[in-house]
Amino acid sequence: MYHPKHIINVLADNVRKTRNPFGAWNAAMNTWWKKTPLRTEGDAMLFTGLMYQLMPYIKKTTHQIERFEGTFIANYVGYQKYVPKLLVKMAFIFMAARKDKEQSNTILKSIVKLLEASHINFFYRPKLDFYSGILLYDLGDNEGFIEHAKFVAGKLKEKGIKKIITVDPHTTYALKVLYPKYTGIQFDVKTYFELIDFDARDGGRQVTLHDPCFYGRYLELSDAPRKILDRFGIENVSVRNSGKFTSCCGGPAESISPALTKEILSRRYADLQATGKPILAMCPVCLGNLMKVDANVEDLSVFLARYA
Repeated sequence: MYHPKHIINVLADNVRKTRNPFGAWNAAMNTWWKKTPLRTEGDAMLFTGLMYQLMPYIKKTTHQIERFEGTFIANYVGYQKYVPKLLVKMAFIFMAARKDKEQSNTILKSIVKLLEASHINFFYRPKLDFYSGILLYDLGDNEGFIEHAKFVAGKLKEKGIKKIITVDPHTTYALKVLYPKYTGIQFDVKTYFELIDFDARDGGRQVTLHDPCFYGRYLELSDAPRKILDRFGIENVSVRNSGKFTSCCGGPAESISPALTKEILSRRYADLQATGKPILAMCPVCLGNLMKVDANVEDLSVFLARYA
């Protein structure tokens, strides 16, 4: 296990200097929208929080963290914050695998397709799409989180943004619950799947939904995607520990101890695998973790977009 303080210090320094937890170059990382005709004005702003875009880089980073966990090198991870950020940004451009970036882009484009099929008046402005800072909060750096949250909320308010459509549970919780509490700035926040409004029939497919912790336990949004599946004629085969009582995929512990994450993930995957049905994930972290064990898993948005 890595010393939590060392990990927090590196992440907080990256967020403070680059507005990104891994020191990545946002402009180079957030490119999914470039060949997708999107409006820059509308009723609600699509806000990705960069979570799906970060997943290819998180995959590579955690692989390195896993390699050195329990070795003497782990004691020096805190010194990464002294590496010039320009070098870190340049390294990240070449770090992620192309297929992983394409997968993340497909998910975001699928969400756009679902919103368009539902006739939602939304728009996207990449320069206003920031990382939420949620990992700092998860790891206990409230001061760093509040500083970053005030920056993001301030930028959005300055541009007159009032309604926001989110795509992942971490960003949703940050903007809907934490930002009003710690910044005093409140937005009308809804997830993309709460806005899906069209009919489709699949003819009797069966799937199993994995509820991420934030959707299941804290935001209590587990019913929304289930109602969509039911509307589409798709049966959700329930898994033990779901909804408010869902089991974690282990993702929050990944930056501190990949070994602990593996242990937690193995238990959750056993529950999901027991249904014998394809698994649908609603979170980039959960999706990435389940793919590590070669689970038959797909993002909810990609699955639903086939019927749009």
